[in-house]
Amino acid sequence: MPLKDSYLLPAAADMHVHLRNAPGPISQLVTPTIRKAGVDVVFVMPNLAPRPVVSVAEALEYKRNLQALDGDVNYLMSLYLHSSITPDEIREAKKAGIAGVKAYPKGATTNSQWGVVSFEPFYDVLKAMEEEGIVLNLHGEVPSSPADGVTVMNAEAKFLPTLRSLVEKFPKLKIVLEHCTTADAVAAVRSFGPNVVGTITAHHLSLLVDDWSANVNNYCKPSAKTPEDRRALLDAVVNSNGKFFLGTDSAPHDISAKKGKGNTAAGVFTQPYALGYVLTALDEALSRGDIPDDSVSDAVLRGFLSEYGRAFYGVPKATRNILVSRGTDRIPDSLKGEGAEIVPFRAGEMTWGVEWQ
Repeated sequence: MPLKDSYLLPAAADMHVHLRNAPGPISQLVTPTIRKAGVDVVFVMPNLAPRPVVSVAEALEYKRNLQALDGDVNYLMSLYLHSSITPDEIREAKKAGIAGVKAYPKGATTNSQWGVVSFEPFYDVLKAMEEEGIVLNLHGEVPSSPADGVTVMNAEAKFLPTLRSLVEKFPKLKIVLEHCTTADAVAAVRSFGPNVVGTITAHHLSLLVDDWSANVNNYCKPSAKTPEDRRALLDAVVNSNGKFFLGTDSAPHDISAKKGKGNTAAGVFTQPYALGYVLTALDEALSRGDIPDDSVSDAVLRGFLSEYGRAFYGVPKATRNILVSRGTDRIPDSLKGEGAEIVPFRAGEMTWGVEWQ
């Protein structure tokens, strides 16, 4: 049974977005598209270049710059786990309302060259985070290494022992395993207590390995994997019970970085049409029989898209609603601004439109 033609839902919360340097041509283009998707709360990633966000002062300046682009969005800010961060900085971050600290394994993804080789040197920082209630956001992959048999297809699975060791070492630390892509990751998150959750992107609910290997605009890290992994993600959406919620990992790159010479930039841009992508993926899953006919209820959508993420981060419930309607919007071939052009996921297709109520 397909989805209904429309849903009245609370405003969505997207707990993993990349908005790039602000001010800057990409942030000026993509930040105003957040509310187009029906989203009014975003958790902002700190992996800027040429310098990541590593201090409270930098995070607050970044937030002010984003607010200048759209002041009607609640930007939850984060720090980049870096050797310069101290327990005192964590305590200041708590006072300043910083929501999380993002850990990138060094060399695993975009702008991760300043990232973590081992978590052991950060144990005092993680302890302070545990005490202050600041979230540890994990890019859950190890870097690719032919010598160690690591590729984009198993990099997430090989990170899961590290996740388990962190949970055992810091049992009260709030942890998000970001952008889960495998059945193993879903199972791992489910095996821990309520302080450990996972985010799921819109595009990983649709893509498989063949889709990104043939189209640079579908290439991201962590990469999409197998039909079995996709089914596990879809099941996690409809049976979340608060353990999984939306984090699009919307990652805008200029078209020159996706189709130019050299390495292709990892990232799929989904920000303006995020809810439409999720609903389309669920509709397609129902047609394939990947999820049961009666599994997509209004309560499921409210929880995954809005309520569970807000609750985990301590953000109040949405005060506005959105009407999401089938086939009332078209995804453009590209978004163009001064000095930037970005190709969105599923460019040219019809999608679900969003109206603020």
